[in-house]
Amino acid sequence: MAVRLKPLLSLPVPHHFNYSPRPFVYFSKKSQRTISAAKMATSGTDKTSPSPTKIIDSHLHVWASPQEAADKYPYFPGQEPTLPGHVDFLLECMKEAGVDGALIVQPINHKFDHSLVTSVLKKCPTKFVGCCLANPAEDGSGVKQFEDLVLKDGYRAVRFNPYVWPSGQQMTNEVGKAIFSRAGELGVPVGFMCMKGLSLHVSEIEKLCTEFPSTIVLLDHLAFCKPPINDDESLAFSELLKLSRFPQVYVKFSAFFRVSRMPFPYQDLSQLLSQIVSSFGANRVVWGSDFPFVVPECGYKGAKEAASVIANQVPLSSSELELIMGKTIMQLFQGQWLQS
Repeated sequence: MAVRLKPLLSLPVPHHFNYSPRPFVYFSKKSQRTISAAKMATSGTDKTSPSPTKIIDSHLHVWASPQEAADKYPYFPGQEPTLPGHVDFLLECMKEAGVDGALIVQPINHKFDHSLVTSVLKKCPTKFVGCCLANPAEDGSGVKQFEDLVLKDGYRAVRFNPYVWPSGQQMTNEVGKAIFSRAGELGVPVGFMCMKGLSLHVSEIEKLCTEFPSTIVLLDHLAFCKPPINDDESLAFSELLKLSRFPQVYVKFSAFFRVSRMPFPYQDLSQLLSQIVSSFGANRVVWGSDFPFVVPECGYKGAKEAASVIANQVPLSSSELELIMGKTIMQLFQGQWLQS
């Protein structure tokens, strides 16, 4: 008989909050002054605060440098990166931006070989938390791999990428349910990447949330919903908001360059953020950069500054902004980032 392991942590499932709709304020030259105020709100350097709020990035990637790949951590064939994403570069960017910690999501560049990210987690245990990639191999070996990554290597989240599932299979298949269920038992949040559109996968997410309500869910990059300009996009965004009925679902306010139709500072996302906070509550929204892909777009520091500008256009209160920029994800991963 299998031994039932105790959860790694007890994740709080928040009560649902209904916020009143917020006015949408367009970005203008006059609102440039809000940037400096926003920077102060998220800088973590308020001298009057007894415990400065940490800034935590909920979504970024690292991969081997070309030299590391040649020596020890090879790229998955056909997935060689075109951007630098090694950990020393990341640490430089985080220091410049004043970001205290991050959740590293296993990159497709190394696919199911987690050795590079594992080495980074061991190198910087107070700086980073790991999110592994679920392996949906039909023989079920991915379930054991997931458990080993969590219980032996210390990963504390797992990503479901529907595009690595076997052809014709859905994330609700036997392997998907086994990993999703086990994640709930271990207190490990599951991230969903819906790069080709939420509408393609929302029914799978709903089924998993309904069947396994104790498993926390993180929707990457606003579930890839852009400011809607047609009926299909309006429906997708409506589906995202309706997922707020599941108390276990959180939204990553991340990778602005992927979902905005405008250049930095991506002010068209303020209306989306307003509605997401109204539906989910700021306590279920977390900021993320999508490093290193964000670097050529607006720079890593720019990703943090854009979040502040967008939040001030909603507008959000300082306490709501603190939740989004770090407090919420620190609550999800209790015990991390306390010494970083």
